[in-house]
Amino acid sequence: MSLVPVLSCPTVPLSNGLQIPILGLGTSHFGGFSHEAVVYALAECGVRHIDTAKRYNCEERLGKAIKDSGVPRRDLWLTNKLWPGDYGYKDAKRACLESCSAMGVDYFDLYLMHWPEAESLTSGCSNREMRAETWRALEELYEEGICRAIGVSNFLVSHLEQLKEDCSVVPHVNQVEYHPFQQPKPLIDYCRKEGIVFEGYSPLAKGQVFSDATVQQIAEKHKRTAAQICIRWSIQNGVVTIPKSTKNNRIHENFQVFSFQLDEADMATLGGLHDGRHVTWDPTNVK
Repeated sequence: MSLVPVLSCPTVPLSNGLQIPILGLGTSHFGGFSHEAVVYALAECGVRHIDTAKRYNCEERLGKAIKDSGVPRRDLWLTNKLWPGDYGYKDAKRACLESCSAMGVDYFDLYLMHWPEAESLTSGCSNREMRAETWRALEELYEEGICRAIGVSNFLVSHLEQLKEDCSVVPHVNQVEYHPFQQPKPLIDYCRKEGIVFEGYSPLAKGQVFSDATVQQIAEKHKRTAAQICIRWSIQNGVVTIPKSTKNNRIHENFQVFSFQLDEADMATLGGLHDGRHVTWDPTNVK
């Protein structure tokens, strides 16, 4: 018997008609994976959206946790990411199939290029050319049904513009750092204009929101936690949001955000906290 009610999670439509759950559980490297936490999220909290990456080195363990949860594959939204060390047409196709095999699945719901810069470039090849070559591999994986949707992560407007010129499928998703201190509005506006779903990672700014007085005040007003306020703010802005945690109580807390709403004043106040800080990678200087 479930400890909590099954999550009723709204979805966001992709340009190809698929529906991505607006809230998901992120994983990460350096201790950012817990078998128990994933099973708990899926089996007890009703979570159906899981985000991972080859880079996090937990694909096999995540596949086992999904299996142990008892949730059928067809009921899940699984996102994986291609690491820059695997960029290039042949390497990208191979890496995707290896990731499927490692996780014990036949397909990914969403497969992303993890970063706009290749780990190494062959002589005379630019980052732009490498991105385009890699993207062509993802387009084929999409056509073959191995990836139900394809996208990018940490791409700026300039990178997206080039990809649009060089390739035929516009990314379905762009996953970027997003929290009250990092709100890339021109990028969000561009994505929405082009039909690219904007997805945000690090919604709690790696814990920095917890010590912010404004966030705390709004949390007290709603009798919620700072984490719940920031996650609610993100999804209320229409951003697909993937908080990470390996603790059951935090996962439970993070997914209890559909029973309250922030008013316009709260949204505007949180919207005014942008100061441009990054708590993870900054792609600004990638050409």
